[in-house]
Amino acid sequence: MAAWRVLDFTGFEGELRYQRGQIVVRRDGRDPEQVPLADVAVILVGLRTALGRAVLQQCSAFDVVVLFCDWRGVPVSGSYPWSTHTRVGARHLAQSRLSTPRRKNAWGRIVRAKIDGQRANLAALRRPAAATLTQIAKTVRSGDPDNAEARAAKAYWPQLFENQPFSRQPGSGTSENALLDYGYMVLRGFAVRAVLEAGLVASLGLFHRGRSNPFNLADDLIEPFRPAVDWCVVNLPANSSPSHPAVKQALVRVSTDTFSADGYSAATQLRNLAQDLGSYVEGATDRLKPLAWCPPGGGRSG
Repeated sequence: MAAWRVLDFTGFEGELRYQRGQIVVRRDGRDPEQVPLADVAVILVGLRTALGRAVLQQCSAFDVVVLFCDWRGVPVSGSYPWSTHTRVGARHLAQSRLSTPRRKNAWGRIVRAKIDGQRANLAALRRPAAATLTQIAKTVRSGDPDNAEARAAKAYWPQLFENQPFSRQPGSGTSENALLDYGYMVLRGFAVRAVLEAGLVASLGLFHRGRSNPFNLADDLIEPFRPAVDWCVVNLPANSSPSHPAVKQALVRVSTDTFSADGYSAATQLRNLAQDLGSYVEGATDRLKPLAWCPPGGGRSG
């Protein structure tokens, strides 16, 4: 069984230890709690969380990604296992030699899936811009040279949240932006794990090329999954805060709840997409086929 649990210690003050396949959580004045590492996919660690080498070593042994976060809860570094994929060397080489046309084709398909998911959200909310996104999605070309992604965002964000002006500002730490940042951060942890499991180079992206970003490829692959987080945030109570445990739980569940019509979660589909990309860069498949998000009860575009 796959491990999809996320442990969030960004606001935690205490110590983490390893004991016989378990993470032992210790804090002053409370009895220790134990969590099986076999059930865990991602651990978020805050400034006041103490942990030793044994915890990091065993997290790697159990394929658990550990993300170290700053005072805002934003990851600034991480510990993750080296890939044990049987074709890791071949895939690294193939990924570095991926032709520009094939790289652009894959990115165009990712953008189309993202816009289709955004359109589905607006359609389910009965927002008029859904029709605009339908038309924009049809214009996406290989490599997205016409910047359909940005044009879709310009139509999408002002209408997503009803009866209030909204501008997407990553890292602002305010209102819905903070909720979106947290949900995307959790998705990114699963994407990092998926990329490493697939034997791919995490820093070598299809579109994202940040010189200081070790996870450009993970940032590429989460794009079609972002609308699932958006849907969760739209449906949270007014004035929700990512510091509230129930809100955090809801945002974490986005990655583990059903994403696609076949019943698989976002985390599973991220793994599938990374594996498909591995086959694609080696030339075993002709096209990357990312799935688009569809909210519960929403209709899919053709």
